[in-house]
Amino acid sequence: MTSVEAAEYLKMHVKTVCRLAKEGKIPAKKVGSEWRFMRTVLDKWLSESLV
Repeated sequence: MTSVEAAEYLKMHVKTVCRLAKEGKIPAKKVGSEWRFMRTVLDKWLSESLV
């Protein structure tokens, strides 16, 4: 998913999602100039970070 879709999914601002991805605090891959996110990876990240 795109950074906009990930931001909507996580209920965060898109700039926050991009900043966290850039800092390596949220799992993402850079494709060209855009960040890409996998929903299953985000779900796993959320479950691990909430414990």
